[in-house]
Amino acid sequence: MLKTYRRMISVAGTYRPQLQRALLLSVMASILQGIIFALFFPLLSALLTRPIATQQVWALLALFGVLVLVEGWLRWQELDFSWLISMNVAHDTRLRLGEQLRRIPLQALNQRRSGDLNTVINGNVSELVMWMGSLSTLVIQTVVVPVITVLVTLFIDWRLAMALLVTFPLAVPIYRQMRSRVKRTLREVTEANADTASRVVEYAQGLPVLRATQQVGTRSQRLQAALEHQRTTQARGQRLVSLPVITMATLVEVGILVVIGLGVLFILQGSLSIPALLALIVIAMRFTEPLAQLIGLTSIFDLMEIGLERIEAVMQIPALPVPTAPAPLAQFDITFDQVSFRYAEQTAWALRDVSFHAPARSLTALVGPSGSGKTTITRLITRFADVQAGVIRIGDIDIRQVKPADLMRSLSVVFQDVYLFDDTILNNIRMAKSGATDTEVAAAARAANCHDFITRLPEGYDTRIGDIGGALSGGERQRLSIARAMLKDAPIVLLDEPTSALDTESEVAVQEAINRLVVDKTVIVIAHRLSTIVGADLILVLEGGQVTERGSHRELLAQSGRYAAMWAIQQQSQIWRQGNQVFAN
Repeated sequence: MLKTYRRMISVAGTYRPQLQRALLLSVMASILQGIIFALFFPLLSALLTRPIATQQVWALLALFGVLVLVEGWLRWQELDFSWLISMNVAHDTRLRLGEQLRRIPLQALNQRRSGDLNTVINGNVSELVMWMGSLSTLVIQTVVVPVITVLVTLFIDWRLAMALLVTFPLAVPIYRQMRSRVKRTLREVTEANADTASRVVEYAQGLPVLRATQQVGTRSQRLQAALEHQRTTQARGQRLVSLPVITMATLVEVGILVVIGLGVLFILQGSLSIPALLALIVIAMRFTEPLAQLIGLTSIFDLMEIGLERIEAVMQIPALPVPTAPAPLAQFDITFDQVSFRYAEQTAWALRDVSFHAPARSLTALVGPSGSGKTTITRLITRFADVQAGVIRIGDIDIRQVKPADLMRSLSVVFQDVYLFDDTILNNIRMAKSGATDTEVAAAARAANCHDFITRLPEGYDTRIGDIGGALSGGERQRLSIARAMLKDAPIVLLDEPTSALDTESEVAVQEAINRLVVDKTVIVIAHRLSTIVGADLILVLEGGQVTERGSHRELLAQSGRYAAMWAIQQQSQIWRQGNQVFAN
């Protein structure tokens, strides 16, 4: 529990003084509460004395009232953190997680499922922070109050005080054994919740494809299996969480019976007064109540600790190094110098000793089979991750010496799979340049051949396009992506065959937009259709993460190698047969 406390102090960040103040106030309030219950002994003694000590009774009641008011004021001050500041801590924690996601390598981010990250940012932060202030003060209360009551009991009757101290610690080893099982199960519950969240996201986003491939039922079974596992795990967790509480409640009741039994024995022996026994019963009840409450709170602390572990796991992912003395980019040719790279947790190299030079304002095409390293090259240019060997330069500057923001300002990326946000078309295009005017956005849209279809929409540029752009066709989404790149007007353009999945009409419109986009730019294009890169300045053929051929289209055809074979196959495939009919593609 102390480990959890230290983690909570760390998570509080700039609000650490407020949390520490709340904890101090809780200690003071708990001490007062213990003193209040301790006053029951002199009060009962005064009431049971004959004649009744009236002045003493009223004085004690007045003291009761003052102490209760002071304790109430202290508890109210606690709320300053418990209810208000803790919400700010939750907000700041989510912001820090968001900033961490921005700084870490994308390859590390891609290893985690979106549902899992959602669980960490929303569920785990809420479980941890929203309750950390109030739970902290409750724990202090459940510890301090029993300590005060035991001290008071020592002054009333040391024998019964020792009975309290001996009886209840016997439950500690039993509880510790149970807690380890509870914590293990709660961790399983958290993982099951994260898995279910990921399955829900996967199912919702992939539903159009699942319907088209008649796999809705199959994937639904996977989702149902995740939901069933979640239900079973939660049920088992609930049973185990209840077990320590019931066990401690039973032991508490046994402990109280022991105190009462001994008290009655001492009264019969004449070594204890009835007022003292009544006071001790009241104090014993106050001693045991927080202990039983503490047992229930520890399961919540276990959940908080699990949430902390998951948050820390994200926060501890090493961020991409940021240069202390960043170098500005002035030239925009791209050089790969003996670059080798492999993805995390993989033994095979994605790239091996790759070297090439793409001059400024030139078109370099990457071709080769799937998995040959084409996409990895474009990812490394954007610093998806840092290479394990070699160096990538823009101009004469290692990209690791460039501020990430400066690097991204120099790059426009148009991939085959376009991601659009559930926002207006205007805002989706304006993402490339936040300060762009409506006129500038419209100009970029015209250049990307998408102004006409935008104006035909019900609300024009203010039309919301749905989650991941689901309300638009593939060609429309692609043209919006190009409009973003147009608006950004970066000197380097990375293209991942943006026309490969489009119909003929959309392909023509997109290709026209791309032709405008790449004018006077350094262009790296991943090409699947070789006919689109015949005019490239340099073509690199990749196989197994290595450059096996390089040259212009004519030079590569003359070599009669891999590229020439690929060209022949694609030319042949442009004529295909159906029955007795021959069609030209």
